[in-house]
Amino acid sequence: MTKALLKKFILIGCLLLVFFGCKSTKKVSDGSVNLKLSSKEVIKENSKTVPDFKTLQAKVRIAYSQGNDSQTHTVSFRMLKDQIIWISSSFNIIRVKITPEKVSYYNKLDNTYFDGDFKFLSELLGTELDFQKVQNLLLGIPLYPLNKTDYNMSVNNNKYLFQPKEPVALFELFYIVNPSHFKIDSQQLAQTLESRFLQIDYLNFQEVDKETLPENMKIIALERDQETVIEMAFKSVSLNQDLRYPFSIPSGFKEIVLK
Repeated sequence: MTKALLKKFILIGCLLLVFFGCKSTKKVSDGSVNLKLSSKEVIKENSKTVPDFKTLQAKVRIAYSQGNDSQTHTVSFRMLKDQIIWISSSFNIIRVKITPEKVSYYNKLDNTYFDGDFKFLSELLGTELDFQKVQNLLLGIPLYPLNKTDYNMSVNNNKYLFQPKEPVALFELFYIVNPSHFKIDSQQLAQTLESRFLQIDYLNFQEVDKETLPENMKIIALERDQETVIEMAFKSVSLNQDLRYPFSIPSGFKEIVLK
């Protein structure tokens, strides 16, 4: 595994972590479907599914492939909602901490560290990112606010499809909402001029202490002729425990400066 691939893998993993439950979880199954609801009603039901918690802890298995390169790793994940996203690999070789102010990580494999803004992650996924958008991705919440004023709704393949009423500058945006539990099944962003496409599929959901969270997800990122695929399964989830988020860049490490 090259240094560049490892750094990219870890940073993508930071963005895309989702939750796979344990003893206190149960799968969210399909229920009754009513495809005659108004867009206002669907958006209202979707807003009710936004998880409410203080902290989250999990073990996450991430499978990553790009071209002939493929890797599978398990990492520890912690979140202090709206404040901190924290990830640590086995033996603390790589550690990541994301806050509303910055993205920080270090890598003991090559003695490097990064401590800066969201520019790298924004370029990686082809859309401007901040802490809130990253957190929304992790929790299965619309990347951009979903409301009846700015979106048209239609029914496609027995699911609700939302598209902006007015074209969004530089990219196209689609949300697919499941009519049985009203969580988002897929978020899709396309940048035709840049030949970029990002599809985030939430394959299924579960309840963790009465909160609805993604269970498994698959991400496909295309940039021209390069495809990146990430699949994740999360387990051993616990909510609202007292957690620590230790992070200290080791002395002597070389800083990575993004151009």
